[in-house]
Amino acid sequence: MGRASKREDIAEAALQQFRERGFNATGINDITQAAGVPKGSFYNHFSSKEESALEALDRYAGTLRFDMLAEPGRPPLERLRAHFEHLGRESLGSRFVRGCLVGNLGAEMADHSEEIRSAVRLGFDHWASHIRRVLVEAQEAGDLDGALDTAAAAQFILSAWEGTLIATRAEKSGAPVEAFFRIVFDVVLR
Repeated sequence: MGRASKREDIAEAALQQFRERGFNATGINDITQAAGVPKGSFYNHFSSKEESALEALDRYAGTLRFDMLAEPGRPPLERLRAHFEHLGRESLGSRFVRGCLVGNLGAEMADHSEEIRSAVRLGFDHWASHIRRVLVEAQEAGDLDGALDTAAAAQFILSAWEGTLIATRAEKSGAPVEAFFRIVFDVVLR
């Protein structure tokens, strides 16, 4: 069996470093040391740290489990809750040191890199569209008020989630996650 690609090792290390340290606090050395490769290997696969951050965003999207939102046989709002419960467990499991990479890079880099800003915007748009589809299904099933603006509600829920993750990191507590579920599912989507 052949050895895994250095590119794969570097890309995975970059994802972890950006998640744990942020973009500006992560250097190429940090990425290559975490990957166990020489620094020159980085530039064989990525032209810049920014390019590796874009790859990290793509990889991170795969961890968000959008498939849970389309799971057949489960009521729409139950699927939405399960999606955020999954993400909440991941946040709690990291001991509040990692938030959402999309939100973190957006907050840190949107004013400094048009490419990253655009990728973050597209990532949020994609995520909100998944949430909106679930809300529309809930309306069609009669589980949600038909007058609710599903596009605005999806954007609100996603924004509330991103704020929740910031608060959990600041407080080093799961209380903001509990508040998110209580307000979103017991009040907004009731």
